[in-house]
Amino acid sequence: MKILVTGRQGQVVQSLVERSASHPGSSIIAVGRPDLDLEHPEGIDALVSAARPDLIVSAAAYTAVDQAEDEPDKARAVNALGAEAVSAAAAAIGVPVIHISTDYVFSGEAARPYVESDPTGPQSVYGATKLEGERLVAAANPKHLIFRTAWVYSPFGKNFLKTMLRLAETRNEISVVADQWGNPTSALDIADAILHVANALNQTPNFSQYGIYHLAGTGDTNWSGFARHITSCARKYRGPSAQIKEIVSSEFPTKARRPANSRLSTEHFSRVFGWRAPNWEDSSASTVNRLVSLDV
Repeated sequence: MKILVTGRQGQVVQSLVERSASHPGSSIIAVGRPDLDLEHPEGIDALVSAARPDLIVSAAAYTAVDQAEDEPDKARAVNALGAEAVSAAAAAIGVPVIHISTDYVFSGEAARPYVESDPTGPQSVYGATKLEGERLVAAANPKHLIFRTAWVYSPFGKNFLKTMLRLAETRNEISVVADQWGNPTSALDIADAILHVANALNQTPNFSQYGIYHLAGTGDTNWSGFARHITSCARKYRGPSAQIKEIVSSEFPTKARRPANSRLSTEHFSRVFGWRAPNWEDSSASTVNRLVSLDV
């Protein structure tokens, strides 16, 4: 199965390239700058037409959450209008699109994990542009799967897990907020899920359950709990470690407001596709071990 993925440097696309090696029937075509710039996606139709993929994964995004507050037009161009162009290009050749979205489409005011049908209410420009992207993707292609994920980390690119390891190299103590809750999610697990779904779509030509799904690591924690687990694993694997000091969000002000609770229920995904992500503690421990071993 030929899968075209937008972006070349993102965590999901790099994870898909790696994981596809264990799926002999799948090949990944990663397209990004300079061939594809989602701020100016005029060339997407020609790229898709030439590649003739069986599935498109819309993974590229503007993910600088705080910077988006100063660059709302740029964030919207990529996360909404660019995503719409990718979805429309998939529709033009009659193939499904999987679009990666975010937990930040929610307000964070709920007291339980969010389900797909819950009202949205983004608190940031980033969240608002991703929500608009969801709606435009859905309108552009009836064969759409929108996967909302959360707190993504991996051995690739920039992410919270790698930041904690880097800070632990020079600090004895790291202050991390304890009043924001969510699901740490490995991009490698996201890649496994996408490849699983791709195979299911390939085997089910008349698949009809398109729509929005939540795809995240199993279990939840707060940022300080995530950080504590990272440093604990690093200590176990003889890597850099530090003490974690719990603070509240008001002690660490940011331009963009983050949801206090962005936990996602993944039961719908599990029921439809028969796949559930590993526990977040296991997946993150594996990533820490891999990164620490690379540094040896």
